[in-house]
Amino acid sequence: MVHRDLVSKHAETIKSILNLTWREAHMFDAHAVTIGPHGMLLINAVMLGLIGWALWKAERRLESGSDWILLLMLCAFAVSGRVLLDPIPNVQPVTIIVLLAGIHYGAPRAIALATAVTLCSNLILGHGLWSLYQAVGWSAVGVAGALLSSRLLVDGRLNIERLAMVAAASAFAFDWIVSISALHSMGSELLLPYMVAGLPFDLLHAAGNVAFVAWLANPLSEVMTKHLDTSSPMAVNDSVSSTL
Repeated sequence: MVHRDLVSKHAETIKSILNLTWREAHMFDAHAVTIGPHGMLLINAVMLGLIGWALWKAERRLESGSDWILLLMLCAFAVSGRVLLDPIPNVQPVTIIVLLAGIHYGAPRAIALATAVTLCSNLILGHGLWSLYQAVGWSAVGVAGALLSSRLLVDGRLNIERLAMVAAASAFAFDWIVSISALHSMGSELLLPYMVAGLPFDLLHAAGNVAFVAWLANPLSEVMTKHLDTSSPMAVNDSVSSTL
């Protein structure tokens, strides 16, 4: 209400000075500015960068072992990234963040993160039956990270080449799991053509995941390792059976 009151007072001032109609005065407000898709994407990228920078500064003040607080921060960044990068089809940081969470913190926490990110982002992008399949898909990515943690994280360092391959494969796995939701509205004989038609979007997802691996994997791994509670049964050096 405060923002609307300020806008109204600003419009009244412009109206009185320039002798304009009420509608013409409101045309000076930023809400009336038309921004193209490229401009909007640039604004979103800047906003995501600000969020990432703010979270990075906040993380530096956390004590080591603050794994749950870090997971909340990762959830905030993943939700922001998915919403702000929505103009680019199937490109978002959620898959790689959940995969890294599975590698460092185990399947249960990765599943919790995947489900929370899905729910929070879909409350903005659109929530429905598909949300369940998306949560299952990203949870499967987190479980895969937990199962492959000993091969992806060697002597405390990520194997970037292996991680990139798993991230690319995770894109297809996630998209195909979500595609199963189409069976609620069409026959099973159409599922394969439906999935084939979506291959360009699967490739975009895979390419985006590889790009996020190159950009985020090492920094996020260092932060996650810093806040890894080694006394927890979900530590990366524990057996897979304790992770699941």
